[in-house]
Amino acid sequence: MAQKMVVALVGLILCHLSCSISVEEMPTVDLGYEIYRASYFNETGAFYNFSNIRYAAPPTGNRRFRAPHLPLTNRSVIQDASIGRVCPQAYPKWFTLEGAFVPDYLSGISFNGSRNLSSYPYIPTPLDPRTTEDCLFLDILVPKMVLEQTSIRKQVDQRKAPVLVWIYGGGYTFGDKTTQTGAPGLIRRSMNDGNDGVIFVAFNYRLGAFGWLAGPEFEKDGNPNAGLLDQQMALEWVQKYIHLFGGDRARVTVFGESAGGGSILHQITAYGGSRGKLPFQQALLQSPGFLPLPDRERQDRTFKRMLDILNVTSVEEARTLPSGELISGNAYHIGEFSYYGDFTFGPAVDGDFVPALPGQLLMNGRFHNSLRIMVGSNSDEGLLFITPEALNASGYELYLTENLPPNLAESIRQYISDELYPPIFNGSYGYMDGIGRGALTLSDFSFQCNTDYVNRAFGNHTYAYRFSIPPGVHAEDLPYTFYNGPNPAVLNDTVALILQDYITSFAKTGHPVSKIGPSFPLHGENTTVLNIDLDNIFEMRDPAASARCRWWQRGLYA
Repeated sequence: MAQKMVVALVGLILCHLSCSISVEEMPTVDLGYEIYRASYFNETGAFYNFSNIRYAAPPTGNRRFRAPHLPLTNRSVIQDASIGRVCPQAYPKWFTLEGAFVPDYLSGISFNGSRNLSSYPYIPTPLDPRTTEDCLFLDILVPKMVLEQTSIRKQVDQRKAPVLVWIYGGGYTFGDKTTQTGAPGLIRRSMNDGNDGVIFVAFNYRLGAFGWLAGPEFEKDGNPNAGLLDQQMALEWVQKYIHLFGGDRARVTVFGESAGGGSILHQITAYGGSRGKLPFQQALLQSPGFLPLPDRERQDRTFKRMLDILNVTSVEEARTLPSGELISGNAYHIGEFSYYGDFTFGPAVDGDFVPALPGQLLMNGRFHNSLRIMVGSNSDEGLLFITPEALNASGYELYLTENLPPNLAESIRQYISDELYPPIFNGSYGYMDGIGRGALTLSDFSFQCNTDYVNRAFGNHTYAYRFSIPPGVHAEDLPYTFYNGPNPAVLNDTVALILQDYITSFAKTGHPVSKIGPSFPLHGENTTVLNIDLDNIFEMRDPAASARCRWWQRGLYA
């Protein structure tokens, strides 16, 4: 059957925003392989929610640890999105220590708990009832007028809506497509100028050992970076089907924070830029993060430990295990064995999808360069991830030992600790104590410098902002991005609306603007960022445009 909309909008066209819509009256969309009915209509935001749309076959059984497959045809029923889906999650036990230490540190209180991570036991997190390996689904929020126009007009006669595709963060080990419940606020803001607004898409991808195993031994019978391949398939799904919801496949902006931003960085550099066009035209990378280590031996050690935990000797055996054993084994692996600030799993250099570190690929021109780019970072990205032991010199050295290759040349180690981040605490290097020193090191290494690599690779013809509302820690900009009304995490509602204006206007036109905020300059030869502070938004020089970031990009530590 040809892909087309199945018109099921009886009486809906004349319905005002305040009307109630029964399940039977909800619109349906025919994808060819399955038919989906909207799960609900948001009267306040005037949009429909199509939830739990399958974009890939279940990655179970023999499909475990492999690239995703296209979904099979199932047209026997209309899917009603009644079953929620969350990929198996896991959290490192250092979250417990971080949750106690960071508030004390920010308040200037001397932390009286143990700073030794080994003294904190691993405690399994209760399992979300939505958890399933069969989790490769996506959600679509589409404005009412956009969907109606798609239904009642010939598609060639209408201007289709821009599309925002969200990739969630969570250290590549937790998170899901419903994490950011403030998406309705973002959609409402996109309608502020009187147009029909943007379509919002969010999808799940495999996490932890399910999506990020790698290394020479694993790759004999498994696909590394399966999580990235899931994302690629979801983005290709958007290209193939979003027009059925009124979306413009030629105006797709992918955006994501932390692991989501790091994932986008890897999509931009996928295959070294050598394979066709990307399935999106614009990207907003917010605090793009990952541990940039190309150490293949480290990948093998992680894989071997996972096999030991599962009490099997091969990937083939692991594929035969009950799902519960894999889920609990993955949780134990991440919970017990992650170094402080690390999540064990994440994107890995594999010689194929990830031929080298993204920073090196960007430096060498091996990336997809036809995109329009916007980037964002926070003023203190590293604090949440630096061990409390870094307050003293030995703790700082411990961080370098745990997060850099074990065979790191002593001259490189000394250059990092003596020249790039010397133990000078008078503020001249951007820190006043060992924690600040460690936080800046981690911020540069895993987050902030990634934005610098992208800006320079695209000739600084990019838009960059810095989120500095105190304390400016990692992810603090998310409640502003997904502002949906009064929120104790949002200290200035106007700033949130301005940021949403910048994001949605970038999605629509490629240029971030706001009628209630200042103009947004290009990064340009002066490396300008728009600094978003509590009471002021102003231009400043990009702190990431530094000699430190240029050194890290060369990968000499690897």
